[in-house]
Amino acid sequence: MAQLERFAEFTAPAHGVDGVVARMRALGADWPPRDGVAVFNRVYLAVTEEVGRRIEGGAFPDAAAAVALDVRFAERYLRAVQAAASGHRPPACWRPLFQYRRHPGVRPLQFALAGINAHIGHDLALAVVDTCRTLRCEPADLEDEFDHVGDVLDSLEERIREELMPGPDLLQVADPLTHLAGSWSLERARDGAWASARTLWALRDLPGVAEEFRDRLDGAVGLVGRILLTPLPD
Repeated sequence: MAQLERFAEFTAPAHGVDGVVARMRALGADWPPRDGVAVFNRVYLAVTEEVGRRIEGGAFPDAAAAVALDVRFAERYLRAVQAAASGHRPPACWRPLFQYRRHPGVRPLQFALAGINAHIGHDLALAVVDTCRTLRCEPADLEDEFDHVGDVLDSLEERIREELMPGPDLLQVADPLTHLAGSWSLERARDGAWASARTLWALRDLPGVAEEFRDRLDGAVGLVGRILLTPLPD
């Protein structure tokens, strides 16, 4: 019970980017380094810290909108963590990562990409809609903030792949991990998230249709995550 209370505390609505960072640091402290969710958490923590630095440095045209988007975005992940910790089913996009988080045949890069896939492919679209409702604006009003967050992800993706891709460069060509990782694209996931956000916003007055769209998006992203987590030989 104490652990669930701690998760509830860490996954309560965050206040600002610093609140999000504090929650992710606290969660990461409870997991072994090799745990698949911990691997993604470290990646996401680095992204969130960089977004916070850029907001403070004035890189975002609308700092308040950037903070709102960043917090709504993070809360989607934190709620998935809370659901899994309390024995409930997280969204379909997150289930593969939680199910395979301790599988010995899944490599760290796969965990990182599966988490990014779930968070970008599904959560980002819903976070844009959440932010539009909070700020009473249109998705187009958040496009600059969306693009700036994407730029942070792009700048870190190559570093993530280099740090988590095992083996000398010459051996990577024949490594199944190289082929699996190369099948997923952050740029395509970002484009898909923006298109999904605009679609969901257009469907906001049709709740039944919007819910069906969200469910299908959730399932499709979850399927990609399951493929990314295919156990590989050593």
